[in-house]
Amino acid sequence: MTAPGLLIGAARSGSGKTTLALGLMRALTRRGLRVSAVKCGPDYIDPAFHAAATGRDSLNLDSWAMQPATIAALAEQASEDADIIIAEGAMGLFDGAPGGASGVGASADVARLLGWPILLAHDVSGQAQTAAAVIRGLASHDPTLSIAGVVANRTGSDRHRRLVSDGVAELGLRLFGALPRNDAVKLPERHLGLVQAGETRDLDERLDALADFVETHVDVSAIAEAAQARARQHGVAVSIAPPAQRVAVAHDDAFSFFYPHLAKSWRAAGAEIVFFSPLADQAPPDDCDLCWLPGGYPELHAGRLAQAHGFLGGLRSFAQTRPVHGECGGYMALGRVIIDADGAAHEMAGLLELETSFAVRRLHLGYRVARLAEDHRLGRAGETLRGHEFHYATTLSEKGAPFVFARDAYSDADAPAGLRRGDVSGSFFHFIN
Repeated sequence: MTAPGLLIGAARSGSGKTTLALGLMRALTRRGLRVSAVKCGPDYIDPAFHAAATGRDSLNLDSWAMQPATIAALAEQASEDADIIIAEGAMGLFDGAPGGASGVGASADVARLLGWPILLAHDVSGQAQTAAAVIRGLASHDPTLSIAGVVANRTGSDRHRRLVSDGVAELGLRLFGALPRNDAVKLPERHLGLVQAGETRDLDERLDALADFVETHVDVSAIAEAAQARARQHGVAVSIAPPAQRVAVAHDDAFSFFYPHLAKSWRAAGAEIVFFSPLADQAPPDDCDLCWLPGGYPELHAGRLAQAHGFLGGLRSFAQTRPVHGECGGYMALGRVIIDADGAAHEMAGLLELETSFAVRRLHLGYRVARLAEDHRLGRAGETLRGHEFHYATTLSEKGAPFVFARDAYSDADAPAGLRRGDVSGSFFHFIN
């Protein structure tokens, strides 16, 4: 059997899933349990907080991008040397997009595939007895799912709590607790979500405060007992083979969006990953075979990156003899210019004919299917990859051969995306599987 698991879902984003998940993870870890964390859907930021709360890497599970065998294999990895798995859902419990590999990308898909019961985090602000009606809908929408119970969030008074509690009891569901309104435990945010874990001041103290908050108002022991194990399943952890034997991966506050499941699978296939920091003016190590620039927040550090002559010069030199690939923020750094939110232009590597701006921001969000335009270290020409896009950059200029032909989950038409010049490539597309 695997470690018992539990998935935290909600009616919508902003319901308190992250607060409850981090508080539970930290509280159970402080009790001496080996807690493994999972994030449903495409997300780089929440898993870094999970890792800080538990001391273990958090893995992403995504039913739109991943085949069932991949989800099963990653769940097996999450179960290794773990006493319990806490999964944090994304958006609303049933929210997703059509045409997925094993579902619509909804958190409910993951719970169904893995047999994990669902703990509903429900924001009851502005509701009393109506909360039970919404919870009834969530709990009965898919009879194949198991609902462990409910944690009410943002209660305003003892009377408010009792009204909610009575309604939940009439549904035959367990109310594990109620979290009162408390802005003091909120984590700081920015345009792509929470401020990154590595940039959050006093993070350990904040996580302990969240754990104290949840311990005070929620029956943590009962929630842990509600988690369920499942029979072991086996599958292939990832379909994207390592792009090289020794991969240099940029990693710092500007470039941090690199999925742990990719790193694990590449290492399992025999590849080596060597991290370096552009913000520390480090060039990609010369003994590596390929350089990978992940996404992140280069727009917030564009001035420092433009002055990181060791990094930029080393990257240009590396690209003369070996492949370089950039995802989203890494793609922008491969371009000629990034214009920051104040309108200041900062010169980047100039390896691709790309100019991007944050002076006028526009949200680009959603799943993507990408077809490789030519043979690449990631696959043969025409091979399909699944992933997502999430950024606010405006493209001012993008000239050259496309890296992929991509479409979103609601379109049947492919369009050129990204750029490729020789062995230098990139796009706003983040690979998941």
